[in-house]
Amino acid sequence: MTATNDASGAHDLATTLRELRRRAGLGGVEAARRAAVSQSKISKLENGRLRADPEDVRILCDVYDVPADERDDLIRLATELKSESQLSRVVLTRGAARLQQQIGQLESRAKLLRSYQPTMVPGLLQTRAYAELVFSDGLADDDAHAAVAARQDRGNILDDDAVQFVLIITEGALRWQASDPHLMTEQLDKIIAISRRANVQLGVIPWTTPVEVFCTHAFHMYDSAAVVIGTEVAAGMLAAPEDVAVYQRLFERLHTVASIGDDARRELLRIRNDYQLLGG
Repeated sequence: MTATNDASGAHDLATTLRELRRRAGLGGVEAARRAAVSQSKISKLENGRLRADPEDVRILCDVYDVPADERDDLIRLATELKSESQLSRVVLTRGAARLQQQIGQLESRAKLLRSYQPTMVPGLLQTRAYAELVFSDGLADDDAHAAVAARQDRGNILDDDAVQFVLIITEGALRWQASDPHLMTEQLDKIIAISRRANVQLGVIPWTTPVEVFCTHAFHMYDSAAVVIGTEVAAGMLAAPEDVAVYQRLFERLHTVASIGDDARRELLRIRNDYQLLGG
């Protein structure tokens, strides 16, 4: 079962549980009382914010007097989704070029891409020189060239006006001087140019902005179907709705403290000018 099918199955299960409760003529409060759970849990199970496990389904089917064959089908679906959910948290992709290609496939299917990057320039915004420096660290030449080519190919999706991008970068990521000030000046110029695209919303979190949200790793969201998180050796994909929901809420908090649009460009110009002065 793919991540997309997994998300579809979870949606179907949540919708069915809501329909079964209504068919039984029960409100959320009464259903919760009979199932000995909280009303908020019933609500979360029905709107997909919490995935029902097989035991949840069995209990609710008993409460709703669901026929045995229908109950067994729902329990089977919940069991399959639980298995997929567990797998989705540990699936890792290795190989820099292959990873770039797989991420490109996710991007090609999504209509909303959201990204948070606290340590480096996001891949879609990287100049070739910046990408070459990133992939030269620890990769053989052939692997590095393939990874750079794949990353540059990914950037073409920015030309698709049907896809919306919300990209948030910390000032710390932009202050991490890759190689020399001239490379960073060119990199900032590219970011500023891309930020003016109608389908791109760019956010910068300046170091002067007080924050009460902490996320030390980058993550990338593809619609509401999947989240990709990178490590030094591999990347993992999260597809379970409850996992994706955690990152949706986290992204909303990060977006709240970011400077957006013209405010972001002012921050980018300030950083760019510092690099230009540093380069002489």
